[in-house]
Amino acid sequence: MNTLAPYAAHPEHSLGRVVTEPPSATRNAFQRDRDRIIHSTAFRRLEYKTQVFVNHEGDLFRTRLTHSLEVAQMARGIARTLGLHEDLTEAIALAHDLGHTPFGHAGQDALNECMRDFGGFEHNLQSLRVVEQLELRYAEFDGLNLTFEVREGILKHCSIKNAKQLGDVGQRFLDKTSPSLEAQLTNYADEIAYNNHDIDDGLRSGLITIDQLSQVELFANNLAEVKAKYPKLEKRRLIHETVRRMINTLVVDLCTQSAHNIAQHQPRSIADIRRLPQLIEFSQKMAAQNLKLKQFLRKNLYQHYKVNRMSAKAVRIVRELFTAFYDNPSLMPNEFQVYATTDKARAVADYIAGMTDRYAIREHRKLFTVEEYL
Repeated sequence: MNTLAPYAAHPEHSLGRVVTEPPSATRNAFQRDRDRIIHSTAFRRLEYKTQVFVNHEGDLFRTRLTHSLEVAQMARGIARTLGLHEDLTEAIALAHDLGHTPFGHAGQDALNECMRDFGGFEHNLQSLRVVEQLELRYAEFDGLNLTFEVREGILKHCSIKNAKQLGDVGQRFLDKTSPSLEAQLTNYADEIAYNNHDIDDGLRSGLITIDQLSQVELFANNLAEVKAKYPKLEKRRLIHETVRRMINTLVVDLCTQSAHNIAQHQPRSIADIRRLPQLIEFSQKMAAQNLKLKQFLRKNLYQHYKVNRMSAKAVRIVRELFTAFYDNPSLMPNEFQVYATTDKARAVADYIAGMTDRYAIREHRKLFTVEEYL
């Protein structure tokens, strides 16, 4: 562990857990949280939940699990550079996608539409719901009973309406205060990893090309650097070298600008951090370049017709599953049937959100394909 800055989150000064527990003899509170997340059922399921490509489309594409590990690795490095708590950033990174539905954003949008009259669905809130209620592993409490600091970091954004129902962890959205620097930097690590690794997967799939990406300044600058240094490098390694340089460019800029912001405001405690504007950010120039990259990916990868085709199938699967389970809760496993007696729509949403891509496809086939049983 690096030497912690005074404005870092310190586990011995944590705002605590909902259910008080004696401290661990061998781990600090944030390490304990990280370990609970890794051992959770929801974390294991991330192996078969997708980023952009549906899980069965190829073994080399990233999943929510590999993405979460990459975010955790990146977040720890940034935390170390800025004198922040590495274990806390790792725990937040590993938990941030626990509430994601099958089929990525297409699945989330479809489930949100199904839940429109029942409070809606948002994966960020669902991740918090997983660690606070849905994981059933411990005798003395539901969920994982994580520290306030990890729960705060999981909840990256929240409407005022929802914040009013979330108690301590939702209060900052009402007070318009900032989360810990560890939470702030993990949010950026998530974005850096997501965008750049989607480039890698997009190129691997053939849905986007190097020539197209060369129109994006951030990619073009790093590609030119690689070609100048390695003029005969074959395509696979050319892509890898370019992407890793892009990641480094973004991380270095983030650390430099954030360190400048911290020095300018001179916070002396995490309480100061909460009163200040968010200090973790890119420089204006890098923020503009990163925005151009995101716009490129949205237009050329996420809205590619082949991705749209799979997304349309995903939407249909989620909608039809929701309708079937809502109309007949007895089709769900027993624990969800019991919960459906008090909140049927949310029980159905919890069941579907917890599915992996291939489990959702299999459930849909069992319910709607007669040949499955012939």
